[in-house]
Amino acid sequence: MANPDGFRAEMARTLSADPYGHGSSSVAGERDRREATIGGAILLYYVSGSVLTVTVVRMVALG
Repeated sequence: MANPDGFRAEMARTLSADPYGHGSSSVAGERDRREATIGGAILLYYVSGSVLTVTVVRMVALG
C-alpha cells in the first residue's frame, strides 16, 4: 500500500466510528459480516458489538 498512514487515518475516520455505515454492505445476509471500500482498498471484515471489535479478514489494495 502506497500510503499506510493515510489508510489508517481513513479507517479511524470511517470504520472505527461506525462499522455498519460508510457505504459498507452485509455479506451473505449476515449483518456482522461486512464489505467496504476504504482508503483505496476493498475490505471484508466482521463486527463484534459485544466486545467492540472490527476484524479485517481480507484486504485487497486497488491500483
